[in-house]
Amino acid sequence: MRKNVILSITLFALVCSCGNSNRAESDYLGKFNKDQDLYLAHFDLKTDVDDIHSVAAVATMLADERFDKVSYHAVAGAYGTQSGAYVPANDLFELAFGQNWSDAHGDFDKALEEVSALATKVIQNGGKIWIAEGGQSDFSAALVRDIHNRLPDADIKNAVHIVQHADWNEEVTTSEDLAYVRNAASYHRIPDGNTRGNGTPGFRSDQVIDWRPSINDPRLTSIWEKAIAIAKTYNGADDRYLNESIMKGGLDFSDASETCWIFGFNILVDSNQFFEEFSTKSSN
Repeated sequence: MRKNVILSITLFALVCSCGNSNRAESDYLGKFNKDQDLYLAHFDLKTDVDDIHSVAAVATMLADERFDKVSYHAVAGAYGTQSGAYVPANDLFELAFGQNWSDAHGDFDKALEEVSALATKVIQNGGKIWIAEGGQSDFSAALVRDIHNRLPDADIKNAVHIVQHADWNEEVTTSEDLAYVRNAASYHRIPDGNTRGNGTPGFRSDQVIDWRPSINDPRLTSIWEKAIAIAKTYNGADDRYLNESIMKGGLDFSDASETCWIFGFNILVDSNQFFEEFSTKSSN
């Protein structure tokens, strides 16, 4: 009898443990805890138009049902020390992110206040901040400093994760800011998202990518159409950087590689696999 009781208790504990484990796993998408964390998508928009395509790619991912419950906020104008003209894309950000974005180009201090208030609340509630650095780290450095001022006793190193993929982005980040985020936050340098076969997706292609068969959601179709039109208009214009892949009719959303790393889609190889993975056909 005693053996039966012990066995019953053991089995009950095992079932409860498995249930808790499954529930815990369902809370996560890649490294991201959907119940607690905040995803920040930072875009410099200066002067390469690859950010424009990347906005569309990130919006496509966020629209996927697997991203339900993911808290997110985007920042436009998170640039560093580079010269050159800015690529205006406020209409695209509104279409892609609704009210969940801030304009650091138009008003840096207001954007910093908005994002810092969101991030501080998340950290106070035990969550983490995941920043996909589609550009330089100057805005991120200001954000981390402000969070530290608001929460001087918080473990910022554990709470804030910054993901970067490009040498050039680091080279045109203010040197003091780059050193600061590397020391004060968890700084993750991943392989370049422009190149395939290096451990992260390679989302830059000279060839035309036929994305329409995969995207039949009207809102996402509008986002991609607007992104492609904006990129075509400003690519190389007024001494901006000339993105040759986009000039040839291809796509470049290389700045979405960090987002794939955060959410566990690092096995994707290229743009074609991206549209297969996030096709809206099945959801409709």
